[in-house]
Amino acid sequence: MPDLVIRPLTSGEENLFASLPDPGLVGFAAFGDTYTDMAAAGQYRPEWTWVALRGGVVVARAAWWAGPEDNKPLALDWFDFTDHDAAVQLLRTAPLHAEYSLLLPTGWRENPAVRQQAQSRIDAAVAAGLSPLVERFRYRWTPDCAVPPRPGRLEFRPEPDDSAIYDAFRRIHQGSLDAHARHTIATSGIDAACLETLDYLRWKPSPRDWWRLAYNPVGELVGLSAPARNYGDPVIGYIGVVPEHRGHGYAYDLLVEATHILADEGADHIVAATDQTNIPMAATFAKAGYPIIQERIDLT
Repeated sequence: MPDLVIRPLTSGEENLFASLPDPGLVGFAAFGDTYTDMAAAGQYRPEWTWVALRGGVVVARAAWWAGPEDNKPLALDWFDFTDHDAAVQLLRTAPLHAEYSLLLPTGWRENPAVRQQAQSRIDAAVAAGLSPLVERFRYRWTPDCAVPPRPGRLEFRPEPDDSAIYDAFRRIHQGSLDAHARHTIATSGIDAACLETLDYLRWKPSPRDWWRLAYNPVGELVGLSAPARNYGDPVIGYIGVVPEHRGHGYAYDLLVEATHILADEGADHIVAATDQTNIPMAATFAKAGYPIIQERIDLT
């Protein structure tokens, strides 16, 4: 058997990456995207796109994504193979480390072929040292869904001071149901989780003055609503309620406000996501008319 060669692409080798036979049942391919088109649009860099070859034939491939100004990958989101062991070795060999996000069609477990394709990737990622963190719902709002009326219970104020936003995160992260926040709190502490969330919002190329702190009629902080835009879509960047005001459905008010801001800015769609285990937030998206379009599994 020929030796396994693991290396990054060089410029112009996009078709080599695309040469791996794959049924296109999971990941971006399941939704009509191709690596060559996404790479041409600047979503991937050759040095962060790796292949494993045996006898000159691609048997595993992986591509790590980042924004145009990032100096390290933010996510592994393209990972396919015909050789399990080669795929594991590829992930172990490439000097790139980021969360693996596996995009899936809704109800993917109900289709045996899709379930097998998903599980094989999860198994390979776990064998390479990653651990499953959370399963998520992904949503896509369009004007056909209608903009829900504002409930009118809260006052929304822009907040230019990052320290005030940080303090809001410090309260919101107490007892959070968000798996990523809980993971960071468990491994690095709540201050690290607050900074991580703030940095995530600041990383987005949308105006900071879209962010809103929400207050009740007596002036108490209720939560934070952060509509945003990433490098591809208008998004719901963050919704969070402080512990003392949970249980009153305020997340809906925050989501509606974010939807209004983005719609007023001309958004023809809005992308959002939440953990499947975050049942209150999933119910909030459903109430606001956000349909589930995809699922995703994150491994860290």
